[in-house]
Amino acid sequence: MNKNEVVRVVIEDIGNEGEAIGKVDGYTLFIKDAIVGDIVDAKIVKPKKSYAYARVDKIITPSPYRVTPRCTYHKQCGGCQIQALDYQKQLEFKQKKVRNNLIRIGKFEEGMIDAVMEPIIGMEEPYHYRNKAQFPIGADKEGNIITGFYAGRTHTIIPNMDCCIGDIQNEAILKIVLKYMKENQISAYNEETGKGLVRHVLIRIGHKTREIMVCLIINGKKLPASEKLVNELCKLDKMTSISFSVNTENTNVIMGKEIVKLWGKAYITDFIGAIQFQISPLSFYQVNSVQTEKLYGLALEYADLKGVETVWDLYCGIGTISLFLSQKAKQVYGVEIVPQAIEDARRNADINGIQNTEFYVGKAEEVLPQKYAEEGIHADVIVVDPPRKGCDEQCLQTMLKMQPERIVYVSCDSATLARDLAILCEKDYRLEKVRAVDQFGHTVHVETVVLLSQRKADNHIEVDLDLDGLDVTSAESKATYNEIQQYVLKETGLMVSNLYIAQIKKKCGIDVGECFNKPKTENAKQPKCPEDKEKAIKDALKHFGMI
Repeated sequence: MNKNEVVRVVIEDIGNEGEAIGKVDGYTLFIKDAIVGDIVDAKIVKPKKSYAYARVDKIITPSPYRVTPRCTYHKQCGGCQIQALDYQKQLEFKQKKVRNNLIRIGKFEEGMIDAVMEPIIGMEEPYHYRNKAQFPIGADKEGNIITGFYAGRTHTIIPNMDCCIGDIQNEAILKIVLKYMKENQISAYNEETGKGLVRHVLIRIGHKTREIMVCLIINGKKLPASEKLVNELCKLDKMTSISFSVNTENTNVIMGKEIVKLWGKAYITDFIGAIQFQISPLSFYQVNSVQTEKLYGLALEYADLKGVETVWDLYCGIGTISLFLSQKAKQVYGVEIVPQAIEDARRNADINGIQNTEFYVGKAEEVLPQKYAEEGIHADVIVVDPPRKGCDEQCLQTMLKMQPERIVYVSCDSATLARDLAILCEKDYRLEKVRAVDQFGHTVHVETVVLLSQRKADNHIEVDLDLDGLDVTSAESKATYNEIQQYVLKETGLMVSNLYIAQIKKKCGIDVGECFNKPKTENAKQPKCPEDKEKAIKDALKHFGMI
C-alpha cells in the first residue's frame, strides 16, 4: 500500500495503546480514532512492509459500541484514548489486555490464566474521578495565555480547562490563575526559548475532604504579586494549600525540588478507607481515590492476614498500602528509595496512631537482606507496588531468597508484570489469583493485583532410617552454616541467619570460635533467636550428628 491511499477496513481489535486494528488482504493496519466494530475508510499515513499506520478518513458504519464522547477534544488530546468506546467494552478490552500479556509475555498457559483470573473491577462513575491534574501553561499564536493538555505525542497545548475526567473544581481554579497572570503581566514559559515564568499548574483535591491544593511550577525563584493570586484563590471553599515549585531546568520533568509555601498548609489531607493521609505537592498518591480503596482492599484480601504476619511493602511510597495492611498484620515494614516519601509515610503513620509499621529509606534488594541478617526480620508476606517499569531484577531475586508464604504484586503495567511473574513463578511460586482494577476510565491504562503462593509438595511419605550403623563423624565436622540453613529451609520453610545458628551452637556446647558471636561494639544489642527457629536449628544439628 502507498501513502495517502484510502482503503475500506473492518475494525477487528484494539491494540495495547488504544489503536484500532484491521486487515486488508492480510495487510495489518493500525488506525487512530476508530474502535472495534467500526467499518471505516482509512487513509494510509505511514506504510511499512507488512503493516501500516492510518487514520480515519470516513466512518462508513459506526460500531454498535461507539458512543458520543463527552469531551470535545478527545481526538486531539493524548489523555483519553478510548473515550468513544462504550465503557463496558473498555473493561473487556482491559481484561483482555492483562490476559494477553500474561500469556504472550509471561508464557503462562491459557487455561491456567482463565482459571485464576477474576472479573475486572470497573468504576461506577468513570468521569471526574482524578484528584490530581497538572496543566501546562503557554501562549497561543496571538500571545494569549492558555492552559489545557498536550495533544497526543506533542507539546502543543489544546486549550481546555474543563477536562471530563478531572475534578469539577479545576476550571474555576485555572480561570483565577490565568486572570492573575494577565492582570499582572506574568509571562508563560516557552519551552523553545527557555524564557517565561509559569510552566504548569498542579491541582490536588481531596476526594473525601474536598481540601484544595494549588501549586504553580515556575521558571524562577519568585512569583510577582503572589498576594493577589492568594487573595483570589482563598475565595474558593476548602482552599487549603497554595505554593510554588522552583524548576529552572531545561527538562520535561514537571516538578522542581524546592517548594515555597505562599499560604496555608504545606499539604492537604484525604482518606483511603479509614486511613488519613497528608499529601504534599511532591507526594505520590493514587489519582483515583474511589478505585484505590477497592485496589488496596483487594491487595489486603489477597494478603490474607490473620494478625500474626510480618509484611514487607516494597516501593511503599508515602505508606498508602503499608498503612492499609497494618490494620490486619502484626508488623509492616515499608521500603522506598525516596527519602521525602519515607518522611511522609512515617508522618502518616503517626497521624493515624499506627504503631506496627516501620519505614526504611533504600533499595529493597539491599534493605531486606540487611535487616534479615542483622536483626532476623523475615517476611511472611511481601507486597510489591513498583513503578511502570516493574521490579528491579535484584529485587525479584531478593524476594525469592526471602521465601515469603505469599507475594501480592500490585501493577500499573501488565506487560512488566507478566515479565516479572515469569521469573517469580519459574520454580518457587504459583500464580493463584489475578484481578484487574480500572483506575483510569477512558484511557488504555489498567491496574492489576496478583497473588502468588509458595509451591509446596502435594504428597509426603515418611521414611524410617536406622542411623546406628552409620558413621556421622564426617557430618559432625563438615556441616557448614550454609548446609544447616539449607536443611532448615527445606524441612521447615524458615530462613535462619548465621548469627542465630551460632547462638544455638554455643547454647548446645559447640565451639563457634572466639569472636564469631561477639557484637561489633560493647553495648550493641543482638537479636535473640526465636523459639521456632531455635527448634529448627537444633533439629538440623541433630540431623548432622552435631548434638
